[in-house]
Amino acid sequence: MQYEILVLDLDGTLTNNKKEITQHTKEVLRAYQEAGGTVVLASGRPTYGVAPLAEELELEKYHGYMLSFNGALITDCRSGERIFQKWLPEGVPQQMADLAQKYGTALLTYQGDEILTETPENQYVRKEVICTKMKVRKLSNFRREVTFPVVKCMLMDNGVYLAKVEEKVKEYFHGELSVLRSEPYFLEVMPKGIDKARSLERLLELLGKDRSRMMAFGDGFNDRSMLEFAGLGVAMQNGQPAIKAVADLIAPSNEDDGVAYVVESLMLGKQPEELRGFY
Repeated sequence: MQYEILVLDLDGTLTNNKKEITQHTKEVLRAYQEAGGTVVLASGRPTYGVAPLAEELELEKYHGYMLSFNGALITDCRSGERIFQKWLPEGVPQQMADLAQKYGTALLTYQGDEILTETPENQYVRKEVICTKMKVRKLSNFRREVTFPVVKCMLMDNGVYLAKVEEKVKEYFHGELSVLRSEPYFLEVMPKGIDKARSLERLLELLGKDRSRMMAFGDGFNDRSMLEFAGLGVAMQNGQPAIKAVADLIAPSNEDDGVAYVVESLMLGKQPEELRGFY
């Protein structure tokens, strides 16, 4: 098998617009794993939001992995062991509360299987609830109540406005934290040095594998590093233009079983060069 490790973003990539994995995609990924391939789910979602999809794809049975929080946490699906985790520095949630107030954006973080926010009815908070299928807990005061370790905080607003906020937040933290958008309307703040590519590098070292044997699929801003890192970086047709620009290959959209199309084609012996130009 030319590509022994398959890395999949979730929203807009593996799942369709209903946030579901189609039956055809499940069958192709099961065949890939039966042939000896390893599946890694790599998402900005918290672990509780990734786990149901890992169960659907039987990653425990086939010994797959989850990279949640954009790679701040890596989980071995067979053993359940957290093989890597990094927390935000103390005091960052309080700084995030100040920034959310200053720029008028919604703010959330996570604890266990819950999303924590002062604004549970905000349209962008609701998007995260729908994506992750997690419970939401309303806080009366984010600054005072989030005093425990967290992996990620997220600011949310209209994508055009949030792009401007992103630059202000990066300037505020002076490169001491990882600041990136997973969707135009989601601005994620995580520990320094956290992105999907760096965590995949950690996982490859653990597995004793080379990145030339890895293919990665994505559609969003936070997928860029892993598409550039992987031996074969595949962007979805529905992906952000900046992501498609750096990809080795463009797959059909998430609504057209794009992941399944490429994986099945490669398993049937087609070379990436044969697929270029189709989409």
